[in-house]
Amino acid sequence: MSRSDLTTEEEITTLVHRFYERVRADPVLGPVFDAHIHDWDTHLAIMVRFWSSLFLGSGTYSGTPMPKHIALPDLNAEMFRHWLALFHETTNELSNRAFAEEAEKFAHRIARSLWYGYQINNHPNRLPTELHHG
Repeated sequence: MSRSDLTTEEEITTLVHRFYERVRADPVLGPVFDAHIHDWDTHLAIMVRFWSSLFLGSGTYSGTPMPKHIALPDLNAEMFRHWLALFHETTNELSNRAFAEEAEKFAHRIARSLWYGYQINNHPNRLPTELHHG
């Protein structure tokens, strides 16, 4: 089964919207996101295009998320682990378990990549730490 057979645009939209509802309501991550996202409708549309490109090969996303993330002040590994925990809560609610499992794998790779990039950019004289999760 190819990834494009795993899910639909509607399921991706549901995942993105439910996840960011959690993020926005979260006392740790909500303020960080709200301080940097000024148009949530646009952000959600971009995130749907991003995940659709991963799963459906739609090619509708073109962007460079790394520079935006490494420019954020005072991020730490716990915030990335918390982001993953919220993502996991969201995927646990999905009825399409194959899609949920693949989305989890992508989320872990994305979080790890952004955390490494953040550390290398903001603390170039320190060895980056792994993003361990339980």
